[in-house]
Amino acid sequence: MSNCLQSWPEPIVRVQALSESGIREIPSRFVKRPVDRPCFKETTSHVKEENINIPLIDLENLKSSDESIRDETMKVISQACREWGFFQVVNHGVSHDLMANARGVWRDFFHLPLEEKQKFANSPVTYEGYGSRLGVEKGGKLDWSDYFFLHYLPEPLRDEKKWPFLPIACRKVVAEYGEEVVKLCERLTKILSINLGLSEDYLHNKFGGDNEIGACLRVNFYPKCPQPDLTLGLSSHSDPGDMTLLLPDTDVAGLQVRGGNDWLTVKPVPNAFIVNIGDQIQVLSNAIYKSVEHRVIVNSAKERVSLAFFYNPGGDILIKPADELVTEDRPALYLPTTFNKYRAFIRTKGPSGKSQVESLKSPR
Repeated sequence: MSNCLQSWPEPIVRVQALSESGIREIPSRFVKRPVDRPCFKETTSHVKEENINIPLIDLENLKSSDESIRDETMKVISQACREWGFFQVVNHGVSHDLMANARGVWRDFFHLPLEEKQKFANSPVTYEGYGSRLGVEKGGKLDWSDYFFLHYLPEPLRDEKKWPFLPIACRKVVAEYGEEVVKLCERLTKILSINLGLSEDYLHNKFGGDNEIGACLRVNFYPKCPQPDLTLGLSSHSDPGDMTLLLPDTDVAGLQVRGGNDWLTVKPVPNAFIVNIGDQIQVLSNAIYKSVEHRVIVNSAKERVSLAFFYNPGGDILIKPADELVTEDRPALYLPTTFNKYRAFIRTKGPSGKSQVESLKSPR
């Protein structure tokens, strides 16, 4: 990242510590503009209070001996990528016990004494470790969450010594979890490639193949909040990478997806992953597939833990609309850029809606 700071521009506030201190009013740094608050309503932007379900895909159907069932499942995935940018998958091949263990060890980590977690405190240089903010702009508005960020792929970036050693099972569970969700990402990438009319390995190869594709895990901890109507756990953004596999906390809903002018609260399905399209697939597909704004609300009565596994292009690979998807009627919509340069935006500015990918649009 250009002009990268070696440390944060101001003292870090651990949100969990704030929550547990018994405060009744959140500090002004966490109070969002009225238009950005979860309770804000007007004719052009409002929150629908009822929970909704984004498309639910049973991946077992792709193994059916009935061709019509396979075709219909592929069609539903394609429509979800084009219209929603989000879908949930069940029967995905990842052990339910492993999913529960992954959530469990991270919940235990966040309930360790602060001095233990502080041993892994992160900096803006790599963001790897225990953190409480995105963006390095001094005085910026903050989100009501703490997190742990780590690299999984490519292997030269993976350093398990930077992963928590408490609880005891954490490193082992993280390694097993990473291995299984990478397999699922590879499978989904093939499905998306085929639905775009490309060879099944197209996206995999364009994003760097076996040696360069990146993957990282961000574990989000959203503490109880005394004024959840004034703040967000994570501000509106679209994910900068390829795709994201989210393992949500099923005890309380928190993810909201923008649908037109509405913010829609997603109801997690037990033992499902929430899949969302990232900006790089929107660029490479020439906007046939959509990365969609989403955000996270917080709760006054319950904390939440979620695991976001980001499957990304290699950092130095130039990403641009696929030649096969550029036509006279649909010219290339985006300028080429590397993922390292692209993600520097969010690491500098923090979550910023869709402004990041919009900045890549080709001049007409």
